[in-house]
Amino acid sequence: MTLTADERPESDRRTMLTGAIGELQVATALRQTIVIPTFNERDNIETLLRRLVSALPESDTEIVFVDDSTDDTPDVIRRAALTCPIPITVHHRERGTGGLGGAVVEGMRLARGAWIVVLDADLQHPPEIVPDLIAAGLRDGADLVVGTRYTGGGSTGGLTGGYRRLVSGGATLATKVIFRNSLLQVSDPMSGLFAVRASSLEAEQLRPLGYKVLLELVVRNRPGRIVEVPYTFQQRHAGESKSTLAEGVRFLKHLAILRVGAERTRMLAFALIGVSGLVPNQLTLWFLTHVAGVHYLPAAVVANLIAVGWNFALTDTLLYRARRHGSLAGRMTRFFVMGNADLLLRIPLLALLVDGAHVGVLAANLITLLISFTARFLLLDRVLYRTRPNA
Repeated sequence: MTLTADERPESDRRTMLTGAIGELQVATALRQTIVIPTFNERDNIETLLRRLVSALPESDTEIVFVDDSTDDTPDVIRRAALTCPIPITVHHRERGTGGLGGAVVEGMRLARGAWIVVLDADLQHPPEIVPDLIAAGLRDGADLVVGTRYTGGGSTGGLTGGYRRLVSGGATLATKVIFRNSLLQVSDPMSGLFAVRASSLEAEQLRPLGYKVLLELVVRNRPGRIVEVPYTFQQRHAGESKSTLAEGVRFLKHLAILRVGAERTRMLAFALIGVSGLVPNQLTLWFLTHVAGVHYLPAAVVANLIAVGWNFALTDTLLYRARRHGSLAGRMTRFFVMGNADLLLRIPLLALLVDGAHVGVLAANLITLLISFTARFLLLDRVLYRTRPNA
């Protein structure tokens, strides 16, 4: 069993990182590295390794597991590695940064093969197809070989139920529309089965979010020649699917980041949260002024407090979940201070619009909220939820 990158002696790690000639000679001696991200896949490991051993030559192959599991999956892999004829590396991450896509990129950095093959552990990707991916890449001089379910006899047979088929097909269609030019050579951008030529890979450019790392690779690395190999998507061998609602949200966020950039995506999300906050704000203001008979100025202050609470709940749990620092009470206090500081500007402006320009209370309140939006976003994004160097 090989050691993980973290367990190698310091001298070996320095050699690997500096790219000394001896290390490069070892790297080019391997034809392929199989990178397998795992999250609670203990019951699939034995069958997966048995089928990989049957399909692959032992002399020029290595297998790299990058594991984010909360169960004993890494221990199961380590035990299996003792008798597996193919060298196995197990790299367990305590913090699964980037999800399964982040695990794939971590595995790419550890890989030593001339080709890097990405394969799921649940056996929905048939291990027997790995030699076909490599052969296609060598035959056609490709930088990237994609296992596809949608052309040349490929099939989505393992997608159980109409709902999963609809979601998968809808995600594929949306992705191809948004990234039409980048995906001209790719029929299955949602595929998690692919082989990339290591010499064409620039892993440092990849910043995946969730489990759709192929799209990230195609858009950011822009590989030259891409070919496809059809395959039939299998049913999961054991365990539970990772295609959850949370992963769906992360996928949509990933699409937006790839399309318009991270900061613009956060600003758009913040705007949507802010728009949603208009509902409790305007309803509270209407109730206090039209039903309870409260003067519009103190009513606007109360409405703002309600809306800020609403916005904090969504911003802290959805938008900046990965960039939260300190305690909940501390973040809430700072958020409320920033969220209500603009009242020093908004209240005089509201009075000017209502009493001076004779604008309706609700319309004037909406105008002041829109004016304060950009300042609020910049304060939150660059002060309260700023990225810390070591975070």
